[in-house]
Amino acid sequence: MLAMINTGARPSEIAMLTATQIKLAGSIPHIKIEPVGRTLKSPYAKRMIPLTGVSLEAFKANPNGFPRYADNPALSDTVNKFLRENKLLETPEHSLYSLRHAFEDRLLAAGVDNRIRADLMGHRIDRERYGAGATLEHVHGLLLPIAI
Repeated sequence: MLAMINTGARPSEIAMLTATQIKLAGSIPHIKIEPVGRTLKSPYAKRMIPLTGVSLEAFKANPNGFPRYADNPALSDTVNKFLRENKLLETPEHSLYSLRHAFEDRLLAAGVDNRIRADLMGHRIDRERYGAGATLEHVHGLLLPIAI
């Protein structure tokens, strides 16, 4: 869960990360969502996401990823059941996936450009994608102030 908070990645994307996709060395720690051992939801889902805050700490504690949860189609259901049973959801409408929605809400509140938000979330945009997009360094700078 902590890995999701500042990345906006889908639970399945986090669960399927391998050590080769978790980049903790270098000036900008990040994860690479790639079709390694899996098919991505869409072509836009392939992306790099800088790590900040509790998400960075979660990956530092788990540099090889989360193999226990890899390829587990019941992961969200299991986590949601735990959250409900322990009264850890803000409302009955909240779920594990709400962390992804909250991340995008924080990006929007911070005034992050729609293209950058779409790139981080792995979403399609309603216009042609020109250029390579924002650099990892630029996006990292945008995420630092909203990190939890």
